[in-house]
Amino acid sequence: MAAAWATAVVLAVVSGGAAAPASATPEGDATQRYGQPPVWGSCQQIVADPGRIPTAQCGTVSVPVNYDQPDGAQAQLAVIRVPATGDRLGVLMVNPGGPGASAVDTVAGMGVALADTEIGRRFDLVGFDPRGVGHSTPQLRCRTDAEFDAYRREPMVDYSPAGVAHIEGLYRGLAQQCLNRMGADFLANVGTAAAARDMDVVRAALGENQLNYLGFSYGTELGAAYAERYPDRVRTMVLDGAVDPSLDPVDESVAQQAGFQRAFDTYAADCAKSAGCPLGTDPAQFVARYHQLVDPLVARPAFTSDPRGLSYQDALTGTGNALYSPRFWPYLTSGLLGLARGTDAGDLLTLADEYQRRDAAGHYQNRQDAFTAIRCVDAPYPTDPAVWVQADQRFRQAAPFLSYGQFTGFAPRDVCALWPVPATSAPRPATNPGPGKVVVVSTTGDPATPYEAGVALARQMGASLVTFQGKQHTVVFNGDACVDTAVVRFLVDGAVPPNGLQC
Repeated sequence: MAAAWATAVVLAVVSGGAAAPASATPEGDATQRYGQPPVWGSCQQIVADPGRIPTAQCGTVSVPVNYDQPDGAQAQLAVIRVPATGDRLGVLMVNPGGPGASAVDTVAGMGVALADTEIGRRFDLVGFDPRGVGHSTPQLRCRTDAEFDAYRREPMVDYSPAGVAHIEGLYRGLAQQCLNRMGADFLANVGTAAAARDMDVVRAALGENQLNYLGFSYGTELGAAYAERYPDRVRTMVLDGAVDPSLDPVDESVAQQAGFQRAFDTYAADCAKSAGCPLGTDPAQFVARYHQLVDPLVARPAFTSDPRGLSYQDALTGTGNALYSPRFWPYLTSGLLGLARGTDAGDLLTLADEYQRRDAAGHYQNRQDAFTAIRCVDAPYPTDPAVWVQADQRFRQAAPFLSYGQFTGFAPRDVCALWPVPATSAPRPATNPGPGKVVVVSTTGDPATPYEAGVALARQMGASLVTFQGKQHTVVFNGDACVDTAVVRFLVDGAVPPNGLQC
């Protein structure tokens, strides 16, 4: 089977397409009506340790929940601005991905990291949390902390007819919780199509004619949607860790799982260089050894100092989290050694908690609920069970380390196939907003947004492609001088890096 982690939890990529073309709706009315300047104030109540960015300003921008009903319910988008410290060129809007990750929190961190750089001197750094996400209100939250904990204890590996019915029952329960707590109208309007329109309202509220944009991971999908709808409002756009919006949900998931399998193989080969690697030293046995360690958790959680123990689902989530970057590999090795020795496997639980955004007090951020709700309206998911049986075969082939047991001829549908509101986007290629406006950065060993997706997105958008030889998810402003120099020159001077630049 394909694990629930791989199909329903990974934050880095979602299915969906770009927003409708600009001609579909009278955008001028929306931006004039809603693009009012924020009342800027302190970030004290929003950002952790605001003293590190004393110049930061925080506020909100109001948008209609449903643009077809402009006088109806409103959402308040949280916005942060870290003003340029030098010869200001404009704004650089950032989205960290997810969907569901907070751009406000990300920009707060970037404001510190980039304060003394040319980016910090030339641009106001701006982040807004899309509707339902992060510090925006209403906050999209489907589960209580206790309900989320209970969900994580479910292995969801029984693909007998009764087991499939049980898994789909869990998915239906999650969908119903979202519907009950958020309402159909809000759920139907949380997708990328609405977020792209919100992004333009924020642009207008900032008084900018054009945007500079840096999107990571899912943020590349939001950027591509914005560029299609508002091509004239893009000055420069950098898309790092690309999503290919032309892929349907199943194809996209297969490609992503293959990326995580490659990352697992790379990790295992590195682990095997050290004595006592819990996966052994024989590459032919890495996957089998991993299953020997984690599969018993289906029946019984492993020991950790946390009384929850380590569930099967958490073991896979923790593994996936570690595969995002080699700097997390030592924690994965430690957790697997705990399983092998029958001692504390707590590092895997810590990795899973970090991924799920559960703090030490047991409280969750809403990132995963937002992730699910957004991806479920970003593309129509097949509802025919037979499609998911075929998909299960493809998932097994793409990522053997994520598969449990043998193929049964039955498989649960994705939670999005059971979602209570329809999709608002559909897969299709991105469009070119104009020559010299977009640069795509893609990493050869990126597990979550495979390199090939970046190649495809660059081709679709007529963009220059920067290739980074690495093993991590996204790279811009993460310490690589080659990538960062090319990106800074593009953002500041509009100098497009040579297509095919290798870093």
